[in-house]
Amino acid sequence: MALRMVSGASALRAGTELAVNSVRTFRISALACRWAPPLGPMPNEDIDSANLESLEKYRSYTRYLKKAEEERNRPVWWKTYRQYVQGQDPEHGAELVNIGQPQYRASRKAEGRARKRIVKENKKNVTLEQATRLGTFKIPLDRVQEGWEERNAPFHIRRLAEHYGVFRDLFPKAYFLPQVTLGVHYAQEDRTAAVYYGNLLTPTEAWSAPSVRFQAEESSLWTLLFTCPDEHLLDNQAEYVHWLVGNIPGGRVQSGQELCDYLAPFPAKGTGFHRYIYVLFKQDGLVDFQEDARRSPCHSLEDRTFKTVEFYRKYQDSMTPAGLGFFQCQWDESVTNTFHNTLGMKEPVFEFERPPVYHPPQVKFPHGQPLRYLDRYRDGKEHTYGIY
Repeated sequence: MALRMVSGASALRAGTELAVNSVRTFRISALACRWAPPLGPMPNEDIDSANLESLEKYRSYTRYLKKAEEERNRPVWWKTYRQYVQGQDPEHGAELVNIGQPQYRASRKAEGRARKRIVKENKKNVTLEQATRLGTFKIPLDRVQEGWEERNAPFHIRRLAEHYGVFRDLFPKAYFLPQVTLGVHYAQEDRTAAVYYGNLLTPTEAWSAPSVRFQAEESSLWTLLFTCPDEHLLDNQAEYVHWLVGNIPGGRVQSGQELCDYLAPFPAKGTGFHRYIYVLFKQDGLVDFQEDARRSPCHSLEDRTFKTVEFYRKYQDSMTPAGLGFFQCQWDESVTNTFHNTLGMKEPVFEFERPPVYHPPQVKFPHGQPLRYLDRYRDGKEHTYGIY
């Protein structure tokens, strides 16, 4: 009994010392982590959050933009996330080179005066006012599309291309503004499948060569490229060229020099969505493409191995990227036909094909079976219950 009392006292003393040491450690940590004053003024320190109504209003987007640029250029003592990342990786966030055509845009004042003139004319239009009030006014979508293509389309398409990594994989450390609207349409039996900027198409829809339209001067020459940076089977940095036409007079693609005949998309099974990209180049004059010409028909993937950046570097003095369009595509049954009949090779499969669930032969009197026994033998592709 005495031994037990001594052990209890020792445990009590040890627990007390542990608590004291914990308190000391906490005090030391609190002193070490004591709040230190900042190296300079904090952002928005001069704003009174309790009286936001007293703040000065910008009243226009131009004033706000001017104030934002002043604040961005003003030197501060802290670092942004981009500055920290650039310290670790100097190439991160590096300024990209514009390899496209120069952008010519009217002044903001001229656009503002034109907009005010249109608004003033619309206010004087009694018929327009009546149709708007009655809810019968119809907006001409063709004019809206033309206005978008003329003013904002190049910038919006560039943002979409950056989102999908088009410039990163085709033109490393470079970009361009697609100033020429590229219309690509695949003809179907009852409809037309168009190529936009990241929409989904099936290999069956893109089986044959499309009709390509774009506005061009009669004396101009163009080059059209159709490539995929995601489907190469041996080299992740290489591409397969699906279509290449050079020296296109005006906007007549069928009259150009076909350097590589059209090949339908063939994303391998189990590799997900692939990006298929159309790039339109404007030539300064007639270009000799004999080094890049393939035999027709070209059914060799080795001959179709391609790199857009190397192709552009070879002819960058005589052509400039001007148009862009791309879509996404994944495997369907037509890809098997492309591999077997067109390319003459076995189809690569990158996913496990699970065998169908085995069901024993159906019996007329299923004694001892659950009530859902007949669901296993229903007609149809999808069974309600496959595990029993």
